[in-house]
Amino acid sequence: MRTRLVSIVLVVGMLATSGVGIGLVGAEFASVDDPISDGSALAQTSNVGGSPDLDVYATNPNLIPGQTNQVEVTVANDGDFRFGPTSLAESVTTARGVRVEAEADGPISIESGETPIGTVTQSTPRSLPIAINVPDNIDPGTYTIDFDLSYTYFSSGDERKRTVDRELEVRVRDDARFQVVNVESDTQVGDSGTVKATIENVGSETARSADVTFTTQSSSVSVSGGQSDTIRVPEIGPGQTATVAYDVGVSPDLPVQQYTLSGTVTFDDPDGIRRTDQGLSIGVLPLTEQTFNLTNIESQLRVGEDGDLIGTVRNEGPLPARSVVVQYAGESQSVIPAERSTAVGTLEPGESSEFSLPISMSGEAEAGLRSLDMAVQYRNQDEELRAFEKLVVNADVAPERDRFAVTVENRTIQSGGSRTVEVSVTSNLNETASDVEARLFADDPLDTGETDTGYVQSIEPGETTTMTFELTATGSATPGSTYPISFDFRYDDSDGDSQLTDTFRLPVDVVEAEDGGLPIPVIIVVLLVVGTGGLVVYRRRQ
Repeated sequence: MRTRLVSIVLVVGMLATSGVGIGLVGAEFASVDDPISDGSALAQTSNVGGSPDLDVYATNPNLIPGQTNQVEVTVANDGDFRFGPTSLAESVTTARGVRVEAEADGPISIESGETPIGTVTQSTPRSLPIAINVPDNIDPGTYTIDFDLSYTYFSSGDERKRTVDRELEVRVRDDARFQVVNVESDTQVGDSGTVKATIENVGSETARSADVTFTTQSSSVSVSGGQSDTIRVPEIGPGQTATVAYDVGVSPDLPVQQYTLSGTVTFDDPDGIRRTDQGLSIGVLPLTEQTFNLTNIESQLRVGEDGDLIGTVRNEGPLPARSVVVQYAGESQSVIPAERSTAVGTLEPGESSEFSLPISMSGEAEAGLRSLDMAVQYRNQDEELRAFEKLVVNADVAPERDRFAVTVENRTIQSGGSRTVEVSVTSNLNETASDVEARLFADDPLDTGETDTGYVQSIEPGETTTMTFELTATGSATPGSTYPISFDFRYDDSDGDSQLTDTFRLPVDVVEAEDGGLPIPVIIVVLLVVGTGGLVVYRRRQ
C-alpha cells in the first residue's frame, strides 16, 4: 500500500510540475466543452476506473451507384465504467481527441481522409460526413466500411491512448437510377431556346411520379426564367427513357461555351418511398448571338426638313429573323423619326434587304456628319419579339436651305404707278407641298393692292409655279431707288401638318413713268395753284 501511494504521488507531481502535456491536451479540446478541466482530470481519476466504448452508426447507409455518396456517420460512446464514485464516471468514459479514418475494399472506395471530431461523451455523440465512391456497374448488396477510431482517455490516474476498429455496413440499393443519354438545344446567346434532355432509367426498379429538375449553375443562364424548373414524368420503367424540355436563356455578350445544368430525379419506389437520384448533369452549348449589319448608308437628311435614311440591312445569323424592322434608337431631340421603324420582312442568315427610314431634322439640328444609333427588331423562331441594338451609322446632314426658291420676273415699277407682279415659286422640298398659300407684304412707299395673296393646290419637289400679285408705288417713291417686298408661304406637308416658312425678301426698283409727264405731286401742286388763281380772278369780277 505504501509503494502504490508513492507512485500515485509521483505521477501527479510530475504532471503538475511539467504542465506541458496537460496544457496541450486542454488547448486541443478547448472548443468542445470538456466536462472537467484537464488539470484536475488525473487527480480525480486516481481512484476511478473505466474507458470509452466507441462505435459507428449511419441513419441512411444506402448508396447510389455511379456517383460519390455523402454518408453521415455518427460516432457514439456507450462508456465502460468499472469502479469509483459514479459522479466521476464521465471523467473516465470520455473519449478525447477522437480521430476517424475510414477504409473500404473494392469495389467501393473512400475519398475522405482522417478527420478529427473532438470529444465524444456518453451524452454527446459526434457526426461527420464520409465521401464514398460507388462505381456505376456495382452489384446491388451490402458492403463493409472499416473505421479506425483513435482517442485518449483518463483512467486510474493515467492518460491512455487507444485505437479501436469498427465496421459499418452500407447497402447498394436496387433502386431506379438515371443517366442523361441525349441533349438537344437551340438556345443562343442573348436569347432563349429549348433544351431537351433524354434520361434513361438504368436501375432495376420502376420510378413513379418522377419529378425531373434541372438547375442552372450560372447567374447568366436561366431555366424557365428562373434558377430551376421541374417537370413530372408519370412513370419510367427499367431501361425506358423520357424526354423533358426546358426554356433556357443565355445573357447577351457571353462567350459560346458549355454551360452546366445540374439535375435530380425525385420519385416513388415500388414501396411508395420517396427517393432522389442527384447524379444528373447536362452541358448547354448555345448558338452565337443573333446579329445584324447596316451598310450602303445614303443620307437625304437636311436641317429643318424631312428626309430619308437609306441603306441595306443584313442578317448575319445564325438563325432566320422574321418580321424584321429597322428603327432609329437614339434620343436626340433634333432627330425626329417621321416613322419609328420601317419593315423589311423575313431575312434568312446571310440575306440582305434595302430599307428607307423617314427622318425629320429639326431647325436646331447641326449640319455635318452625325452618328445615329440604330436597332433591328425581329421575331425569333418562337415568334418572340427581340431587338439587336448594337448598331451605329454615320449620316451626312445637309445645312438648312429655303424651302422655296422665289424670284420676281420683272422687278421694276413706275413711281406713282401700279402693276401686276408675277412671282416664280420653285419647291426645294423632298415631298409634295399641298394647299400652298403665299402672301405679299410691302411698306411705304410701296403698297399691296387688292390681290396680296396667291394660291396653288400643290407643288411637287423641284416643280416651279407662277403666282400673281398687285403692287402699287406711291408718288413719293423716288425713281432710281430700290425698296423691299416680302413673301411667306403656308402649306401642308405629306403628313397633313401645316407649315409656315420664314419670310422671303425681294428687291423692287422704282423707275420714272414712261409718259414723261410731271410726277403726280408736281401735278397736284400745279392744279392747286391754277385753281387758286382762277378763284381769285372770279371773285374780282364779281
